[in-house]
Amino acid sequence: MTVVEIALLCGLVVTLALAAMALLRLRTLTTRVVELEARSPVGEGDLASLRHDIGQALRHVAVVRYDAFGDMGGRLSFSAAIIDDTGDGLVMSSIHGRGESRTYAKGVVGGDADATLTPEERQALAAARTGSADA
Repeated sequence: MTVVEIALLCGLVVTLALAAMALLRLRTLTTRVVELEARSPVGEGDLASLRHDIGQALRHVAVVRYDAFGDMGGRLSFSAAIIDDTGDGLVMSSIHGRGESRTYAKGVVGGDADATLTPEERQALAAARTGSADA
């Protein structure tokens, strides 16, 4: 395995770990909602707080794989968007080249990034907002 492939794999592992953490947080919050609804009487303030927490969970995820350079195949480069209900989160990209792999992260607030997005990053962000899985 080359250094580039290892670096790309590390970037993918980080992305998957973030997605797993978001899903775990969502599962925990969902369990809390069910427990609160089972309690008598249900406190509207508690439910409103949980709904707010669930809305802030990074639970909308989409990945776009592509060839960053025309002379390479395998779609080893990727952009992943991980956002909450309001469009806050991040977009990560890993660009795979012959001699190296570079990984970038850009913050997203309200659906707008703090830096210019590439077409692939915009595609991943749009897919995360609409709930498309792998674009």
